[in-house]
Amino acid sequence: MERRDLQGAIEALAEAGDVRGAAGAVVDEVIAALDEGRLRVAEPGPGGNWVVHAWVKQAILLYFRRREVEWIGERGHGLAFYDKLPLKSNYDRLGARCVPPGVARYGSYLGRGAILMPGYVNIGAYVDDGSMVDTWATVGSCAQIGKDVHLSGGVGIGGVLEPPQALPVIVEDGAFIGSRCVVVEGVRVESEAVLGAGVVLTASTPIVDVRGERAEITKGRIPSRAVVVPGTLPKKFPAGEYATPCALVIGTRSESTDRKVSLERTLREHDIAV
Repeated sequence: MERRDLQGAIEALAEAGDVRGAAGAVVDEVIAALDEGRLRVAEPGPGGNWVVHAWVKQAILLYFRRREVEWIGERGHGLAFYDKLPLKSNYDRLGARCVPPGVARYGSYLGRGAILMPGYVNIGAYVDDGSMVDTWATVGSCAQIGKDVHLSGGVGIGGVLEPPQALPVIVEDGAFIGSRCVVVEGVRVESEAVLGAGVVLTASTPIVDVRGERAEITKGRIPSRAVVVPGTLPKKFPAGEYATPCALVIGTRSESTDRKVSLERTLREHDIAV
């Protein structure tokens, strides 16, 4: 089907609520397209903004209703799972790599040259060419990861499946996300930004840019090529004043940072510990 026809069919099914039998086969078609990267939950739009396709999220929700819980893999032989969704199995055709025991659900996409270490990628997520999901990193449902992104060990990229129109977490091309960072609630990390280890970003986390003479505070978006570290801000409560978390933009990515990030990625690609 053409995209417009798929959208109309999914929206009609979502309203009718019955996805059983042949009528729901269009749901399977959408999930297959997600798995192969022919469709995305969100994609870049005019003016540098992102466009969310709510109907694709609706298809994911309907797909869960079409599936029954079953054993996946061979019980007693290696990894086995008891779940509704099958595992992704087209790495070779896509040109991606999955290191055991890395797991990606069917309906997620990993581009050419992408590497999934022993981490996790959920349905609807899109990991573009040349990106790395490092050990114990997770990419939540519908998250959009750009080209040549490094999600370091233990990074948590949140999923945003409902409501369907909500913007997912977006990490744009060339960004570096340091170990144990958490990015959730539709936060956008723009191209080539660097998050130092342990940065936590939610929709309400203050992002304090201290690069100029006066601090500027925003929320929800890390600027392109910004270098960010964890910080705190004082906040008054009835019980007194306490330090609350924030993200500090302390600099702009330099050539030395580029070299360091490039070296670390090269070492990881060759399975050399850093």
